[in-house]
Amino acid sequence: MAPHRQLPIEQDQHEEIKQLRAIFNAVSDAIIVFDENFCVQHVNEAASQLFDKHYDELIAYQLKDFLMLFPYDVINDYYPTLVENQKFTYKGTMSLQNGIVKYVEFTCEQRSEASGSKICTFRDITAQKMVENERFLSQHMFMDVFNEAVDGIVIFDRAGQLIDVNPSFCDRLNFPKEYLLTKTLTELVEPAYHYKLKKLWRLLQKQGKASGELPIKLKNGDITFFEFTTTANIYSRYYMSIMRDVTEKRRMEQKLLRSEKNFRAIFEDAIEAILIWRHDGVIVNANAASSRTFELPLEELIGTNLQTFINKKDRHVWKLYYQFIEQEEIREELTFYMPNGEEKELEFTGKKGIIEGYHLTIFRNISERTKMEQELRNNEQKFRKIFDGSIDGLILWDGEQQIIDVNEPACEILEQTKEDICSQTMEMFLSSSNFDLVIEHKATIESKGEGEGDIQYKTASGKVKQIEFSTKKGILPGLYMTIIRDVTEKKQMEEQIRKSDTLQVVGQLAAGIAHEIRNPMTALKGFIQLLEDSMKEGHSLYFDIITSELQRIESIITEFLVLAKPQAIKFEEKSLAVIVQETIDLLNAQALLENVQFETDFDPSLSKVYCEPHQLKQVFINVIKNAIEAMKGGGVISIEVKHLNNRYMRVSIHDEGEGMPPERIRKLGEPFYTTKEKGTGLGLMVSYKIVEEHKGYIEVESELGVGTTFHVTLPVSQVQ
Repeated sequence: MAPHRQLPIEQDQHEEIKQLRAIFNAVSDAIIVFDENFCVQHVNEAASQLFDKHYDELIAYQLKDFLMLFPYDVINDYYPTLVENQKFTYKGTMSLQNGIVKYVEFTCEQRSEASGSKICTFRDITAQKMVENERFLSQHMFMDVFNEAVDGIVIFDRAGQLIDVNPSFCDRLNFPKEYLLTKTLTELVEPAYHYKLKKLWRLLQKQGKASGELPIKLKNGDITFFEFTTTANIYSRYYMSIMRDVTEKRRMEQKLLRSEKNFRAIFEDAIEAILIWRHDGVIVNANAASSRTFELPLEELIGTNLQTFINKKDRHVWKLYYQFIEQEEIREELTFYMPNGEEKELEFTGKKGIIEGYHLTIFRNISERTKMEQELRNNEQKFRKIFDGSIDGLILWDGEQQIIDVNEPACEILEQTKEDICSQTMEMFLSSSNFDLVIEHKATIESKGEGEGDIQYKTASGKVKQIEFSTKKGILPGLYMTIIRDVTEKKQMEEQIRKSDTLQVVGQLAAGIAHEIRNPMTALKGFIQLLEDSMKEGHSLYFDIITSELQRIESIITEFLVLAKPQAIKFEEKSLAVIVQETIDLLNAQALLENVQFETDFDPSLSKVYCEPHQLKQVFINVIKNAIEAMKGGGVISIEVKHLNNRYMRVSIHDEGEGMPPERIRKLGEPFYTTKEKGTGLGLMVSYKIVEEHKGYIEVESELGVGTTFHVTLPVSQVQ
C-alpha cells in the first residue's frame, strides 16, 4: 500500500478568500453573519461603523443583542416570520446603545436549514429620511402660503391650461375651483385683450418672468383687472402668477385723468402712497399714505428729494430713471431706504408730466409679497439641489405616467439621456417583461401612497441590471417620485458568496471521499497484479477489464481531488494550438464512431500560454466530449484558437446540438448539475476550476436549435 501523501494548501485559494473578505468589508451596508447558535460569525467594517463598536466587541454579540435595538413589536414578529418565510425585513428606527436613533432597512435571511446560519443586513437610511422630512416640510410651507395668500395665485402650463388656483382667486372670480381647472387663460381673458396674453408669452419665453394686467370676466359678467407677476418653472414646466385685483386702482387712475376734484379726493384718501415730484426729484406734494410708507411726517416728506430714499450708486436705479424719462411712464419694483434705517420693497407706477408738468408716482409696499416669493424660490432651489445632488436615481412622473424630470444618476443607471427618458412614459422605458409589475406597483401607490420592489432592466447595449426602486405619491402636487438603485453588483456578490460556500463544502466532501476510496483501490490494484501473474493465459481478458475499470474509478477520484485542490502540478510554457490539436487527435476515434467531424481554425501567430498541459487537456476533453454527446445524429464541431487581445487568447468550441436555454447556462459549473442521465456534473465543474486556476475564465453562448459555443479564455504567457 502506498504511503499517505499530505496535499499542499493551494495559495490561490487563500488569495480568493482574501479577495472575498475584501469585497465583504468594502460593502457600504452593514452585514453580520450568525451561526446556528445565533452567535456572530462574521462582521464587516460597515457594521462596526454603524454600531460604533470594534470588531472584537461585535463578534462577542448574539442575535438577540441586535434585535433588542428595534421596537418591541418588531422583536415579536421576527422569529415567526423568519421560520415561515426564511426571511425577515424591517424598515424603521433602531436605538443604539449610545442613545443615537438611526433609520435602517434591516433584512435577515436563513441561508439553509442544514447550516442554520443567517445573514443580516443593516442599511443606514438616516440621511435619506432626514432629506424626506425636510422636503415634506418645504412642501407643507409652500402649500400654506399658497392656500392662505390674500392675492390670487394661479399655476398653469405652457399651453395656458390652469393646473391649480388658490382659494383667494376662486373667491374673487366667484367660480368653484373645479370649474376653473377646466379653463385656459385664453378662455378667462376677454377676446379684445388677447394681445396682452401674447405679450405675456413673449416675455416668459424671453425673460422667464412677466408682469402686467389682465382683464378677466367674473361669474356675474363684470370685467375685473388683475395685476399679475408671473415666474417660470415653479413646477418644472409650469408657470405661477400672483394675481392681485387692481380694478379699483385702475378706476382711480382714470378718475385722476378726468377731474382734478376727483383726483384730490382720491389723492387724499388713497391707501397707496402717491407722490407728485419735480424733474430734479424734489417732492412737491404727497398724500397721507405716503407718510406711512416713507416713515416721515407729511410736512417733512414734502420738499424732500426722492434721491434720499434710493441708492444713487446703483446703476439699475439710474437705468429705470432714464427709462421713465424716455418712455414717460414706468411700472417697476425697487428697494427704498427709509430714514429710520428700514428697507422696503416698493412697487411703483409713474406717469411723466401728468399734472401741470409734474410727475406722479403711486407706491405700494410689497415687502411681504417679495419675501413670500423669495421663500417660494428658495423652496424650489432646495428641492432642485436635493434632486440633482442625490446619489440615487430620481424620476419625477405625473398621473398619466409621463416622465417629467430625472437626475444624472438615473440617466447613468438607465444608460439613456435625460431628453430620451423624459420623452417616454414609465411603461415605455421599462421592458415589456416588467409591464405587469409596473401596473401592480401603480395600484399599490394609489392605495397606500408608496410602494417598492425590484426589476430586471435591459439597457440599450444589452446589459441586464438588477434595479431596486421605491415610489412616493404626492411628493409635489400631482407628481410621483421614484427612487432607483442599481444593485446588480450586490446581487452578484451574494451569488458569488453562495457559490463559494457550496464549492468549499463540495471540495471538503470530495477530498474525504477520494482519499477513503484511493487507499483500498491501491490494495486492489496490487492484488490484481499478483493474481494476474499466477493465472493462466485464458483469463487475461478479465484482468484487462478489471484493470480498465479500476483506472476509470481512479480517474473519477482524481476529478474529486481537483474539486478539493484544483492546482497545476507543473506549469510550463506551451503552445495552446498544440494542446488543442493533441486533444482532438485523442478524441478523433470517438468522434468518427459518432459520425462527428472536426473543423479547426488556428491563428498562425499564436503566442504561448503558461499552463499545466495535462490539466488543460482535461478541460478540452470534457468540453469536446460534451459537444460530441450533444450531437446524437452526428455533425461538425468547429474549433477556433485566436488572440482575443494582446493579453488573452481564446479557444472557441462550437457544436451543432440542440442548444440550451439561458436558465441552464447559468447553472453550468455548479456541483452535481448535469443534463446527462448518468452524469455527475463534476466534469464541467472541474473544468471551470482548472481554468480559474490558470487565471482565465469560461463563457458559454447557446441558442436553441442552433448549437452551443464554449469560449475558454486564457492569459498569454508573460514568462520569457
